[in-house]
Amino acid sequence: MKRLSWFLVMCLLLSGCSSITSKLGKSKTDDDGEKIAPAPLVDFQSEVNLKKLWSTNVVGKNLSVNGGIRPAVQSGVIYLADSEGNVAAVDTVTGEKKWKVELDTALGGAVGVGSNTVLIGGIEGDVFALEAETGEQRWHVYVTSEVLAAPAVSGDIAVVQSQDGRVVGLSLADGEKRWQFKEDVPVLSLRGTSPPMMNEDLCVVSFANGKVYAISPETGAQVWESRIAVPQGRTELERMVDIDGRPVQVGDVLYVASYQGRIGALAIASGRGIWFQDASTTHDLAYGLAQLYLVQKNDAVKALRSSSGQQIWINEQLTYRKLSSPTVVADNLVVGDAEGYLHVLSQTDGRFVGRVKVGSGIAAPILVDGDVLYVQDNSGKLTAYSFE
Repeated sequence: MKRLSWFLVMCLLLSGCSSITSKLGKSKTDDDGEKIAPAPLVDFQSEVNLKKLWSTNVVGKNLSVNGGIRPAVQSGVIYLADSEGNVAAVDTVTGEKKWKVELDTALGGAVGVGSNTVLIGGIEGDVFALEAETGEQRWHVYVTSEVLAAPAVSGDIAVVQSQDGRVVGLSLADGEKRWQFKEDVPVLSLRGTSPPMMNEDLCVVSFANGKVYAISPETGAQVWESRIAVPQGRTELERMVDIDGRPVQVGDVLYVASYQGRIGALAIASGRGIWFQDASTTHDLAYGLAQLYLVQKNDAVKALRSSSGQQIWINEQLTYRKLSSPTVVADNLVVGDAEGYLHVLSQTDGRFVGRVKVGSGIAAPILVDGDVLYVQDNSGKLTAYSFE
């Protein structure tokens, strides 16, 4: 299957802007030929202070593929990995390493955790299951294509989605395949997939053709289908409507967004559309104060009313800074950028209320556990912060 080169994918995600360096890179042009450049940092009156609690370097570089190799947190432990195959567990309170293992493969997907199991995929189609307590390998199997999203766990089933439009249910005990769900994907798509999302009795999976499905985690049988975005345009590039970000479920409503398409609210029981608005993002969505937050393809940060999709505010002061997915903590919204800054925005109106330099670029979403933030930068360093 023909795919975009990584260089072209990054150009698309940034609408023609090159990766930000310490010098912010050179100006580029957008689709209309206008010059664009990463927005410079603006001065503001700080309203919150971020206190560093600890920092550790237990893993190495985290390449920015589909938002980086995303860590996961559960029961006081952070599970993280790097691109070279190192996986580690770190105590959330002390930052001390609990265990570390080296897997003999290049990793590209996020870390999934559930039922005392750590799951992670590789760019060669590897899927590993590790004991959460010790890191001991339970099993190692292959699926049909690279795994760039976190596997999910439902009971005794691990659900893994690969780049080629296949979703498989694997036995959590031994990795044996229980079922497979297949969706046709476009000839051309972005390099990335949305992670399977579990609730009590459904597994929600999203695809590069702009469709969302709910399937049974036990059998893989389809429960419902819904289309978020309709491909438009004459070229394959213009018609890309990939859903790569993690949806958000709030009560009985599911919120999903696509690249070059729409953001929509769906009834989780039936997939029925409640509202839709034009949008373009490859990032996870976030929710707080009855609002949805998204980072658009040009890195503008936007807040929408969750009941209607109406825009509440937009912050365009971080455009083309190559932001991470937004994360809600307390009354704040946080995003990282490719220079390694962590930006704190007010959920109320999107104004800047805090900023701290973490390290190298931040591609992976920021984790939140209680009132503590955990940031893994692209060098692999993991840092914990609290608000003062």
